[in-house]
Amino acid sequence: MSALPPNTLQRVQAELLLPDEIDTALAARSVVYLPLGSIEYHSHHLPIGLDGLNAHGVCTHAAARSGGIVLPTLYYGVGGGHTTYPWTIMATSSGPLVDLLETALRRLDDFGVRVAVLFSGHFAEEQLALIDDLADRWNAGTAGLKALALAVNRSDAPIAPDHAGIFETTLLSALWPDLVTLDRLPSLGDVPDPDPADAVGYEHRHDPTHPLWGVMGPDPRHLDTETAEDLLDALTAWVIRAVGRYATILAG
Repeated sequence: MSALPPNTLQRVQAELLLPDEIDTALAARSVVYLPLGSIEYHSHHLPIGLDGLNAHGVCTHAAARSGGIVLPTLYYGVGGGHTTYPWTIMATSSGPLVDLLETALRRLDDFGVRVAVLFSGHFAEEQLALIDDLADRWNAGTAGLKALALAVNRSDAPIAPDHAGIFETTLLSALWPDLVTLDRLPSLGDVPDPDPADAVGYEHRHDPTHPLWGVMGPDPRHLDTETAEDLLDALTAWVIRAVGRYATILAG
């Protein structure tokens, strides 16, 4: 896939559209994306809004290529292992988020929308349970609108999902390259092997003295920007296929 110009992406962002532009877009394809993220520490090299930025970016690319519109990102999330980290602000329960999302679904149903995609860039278990349970409960009702729960970690992308590691760093570098600041981490020359030889997993990186504090995944300093567009394309294509299959099932 070729890169999309910014004005193409802006034409699917609901907050930038006039009502008649929204009506025209939904008449062509009645799909609305609701990107979900978090306000969460992602080590020294990434912004605290990364989950929402990545979710919104994938959704806008999917809508720009296949139709539909994208609502503004809901940045408050729930759950995960970083809730006490600096500049992490998590909801203490899913209740307030469910209320907001149910309100959005009810209004979208009033507007005659056929499919709402709950797409989360934050994939803590609590957040995934939230979107799954909400979609199941909503779809068990009688509304014409149907909800589809997707999350960035559930894709068939060529890089395994992580927290602040290669996956999230690579994806953000495709969407917001200026926000990836690897020079805020110790250089590979100074700290080539940051983990103990006997380390299993990444739990030891919860230690604030660790060079990659908060990075739960492969060392992001090995970022290869050449793979960034491929990762974004893979995620975008996966979302388009998932939404397309769902729409086909509904139509059948």
